[in-house]
Amino acid sequence: MAQQEILNTPVNALDSDVPILGRIGSLQTRLARTITEVQAAQALRYDIFYGEMGGTTNVDNLQNRRDEDRFDSHCDHLLVIDTKHDRQQIVGTYRMMMPSQAEQAGGFYTQSEFDLQPLFSSNADARVLELGRSCILPTYRNKRTMELLWHGTWAYAVARKIDIMFGCASFGGIDPNAISNALSWLGKNAAMKKQENCPAVVPDSVALASFDSGDVDLREAMKIMPPLIKGYLRLGAQIGSHAVIDRLFGTIDVLVVLKVAQINPRYLAHYGVDASRYSD
Repeated sequence: MAQQEILNTPVNALDSDVPILGRIGSLQTRLARTITEVQAAQALRYDIFYGEMGGTTNVDNLQNRRDEDRFDSHCDHLLVIDTKHDRQQIVGTYRMMMPSQAEQAGGFYTQSEFDLQPLFSSNADARVLELGRSCILPTYRNKRTMELLWHGTWAYAVARKIDIMFGCASFGGIDPNAISNALSWLGKNAAMKKQENCPAVVPDSVALASFDSGDVDLREAMKIMPPLIKGYLRLGAQIGSHAVIDRLFGTIDVLVVLKVAQINPRYLAHYGVDASRYSD
């Protein structure tokens, strides 16, 4: 099966022919090949989102000890796997959803928090991809693992000819005032265009502009900015106008939008326009 065909195949139809998208030492990245691998990724998400971060889960997830929702069966699941052990270990994961998959699932996950219609209407011909549920095992939170997650994501996007990637990215905690410097900086320096902006659709939210308190020190803002959001910003991403308080997960979520045409050329050169940097 050719790579292009595989990357367009639903997870439940995948098999051992799924290619490795990138490799650094004993780490490799690829899509999940089996339902068992998807469940292993969900177990990793459970440990991090509920065990480490203290989120509140439902009874089914608690019994299964997996972070699973109605979107999972419709998505593709990117994995970072450590192959140095007798039993390969999933150490990082990312969830990806195309519009055709979202239609089957009843919408994108992001639409439960943000109104995406302005973005879609302003870019009617764009091919879009939702990213979400990103997490890495604590002992693997280093440059190599993050590099492979980005590389696998980019390889997937290149194969699908994606124009726009978007999704929710989270701060820990549920008090916006505790991260006001970061939210204010994002609102001033990384705001989406007004005609494309996607406001929150839930009342438990706050406008980034409400934290405007004059000049915000970049260094202070970056101290409390999560690594994933900082990574998106370095690539050239823009941020929506609101932050949503997700009390179940114990997070504050912002909308991140990354247009491929606006990706920092430095990173395109690093990973390769054809995603060849870490390919076999």
